[in-house]
Amino acid sequence: MLRDATAEPSPDRDLTPIDRLIAGADQALRTVFATLASARPYPAEGIPETVSNDADRRNVVALMRVNHAGEVAAQALYQGQALVAQSPKTRQALLDAGREENDHLAWCSHRINELGGRPSALSPLWYAGSFAIGAIAGLVSDRASLGFVAETERQVIDHLDGHLRQLPADDARTRAILQQMSDDEARHGSDAVNAGAVALPTFARLAMKLTAKAMTRTASRI
Repeated sequence: MLRDATAEPSPDRDLTPIDRLIAGADQALRTVFATLASARPYPAEGIPETVSNDADRRNVVALMRVNHAGEVAAQALYQGQALVAQSPKTRQALLDAGREENDHLAWCSHRINELGGRPSALSPLWYAGSFAIGAIAGLVSDRASLGFVAETERQVIDHLDGHLRQLPADDARTRAILQQMSDDEARHGSDAVNAGAVALPTFARLAMKLTAKAMTRTASRI
């Protein structure tokens, strides 16, 4: 079973820009290099393992490696957006959502380990690039930043639905993880819309989709 997180990060109140930079650097190091714990129970706990043959194992590991890379990117996006958010309320909402994404990261890592796989070797690259994208989105405006969250989560849900269809039919362990992740992403997207997200232009949505596709293809192999 995954360990519970021993301490919830303090709310982002009364922090100076330097404090936030230091906190962001710490989060980056932990995301890329540390073995993270989840604050919530592992969704696959108590479900029997059914992935036994090598072909299925390789397939599931590749899928979860992509999802792990996506969660590394999600952490970076939220951190980049939170760093430049104009409203303390928006900043705190981004950080709160990021803490749930931390659970996803821990679950993906745990599932990969269960199957004898490894995460993408390019995690530092995924983090750095996504942090920059998140900061750029956040600099436009808080509403644009929230729009970026809403569109990201919509695309992630589509991506997870595709992975659910690719799983071995009897792999209930991985399915439970991906379904919980999808439910969380749907809530994050709805929260962003309710907080005032603006719809992104078509070219921005297409650029996001193409970027995600390139990362997916690379992370599944490297």
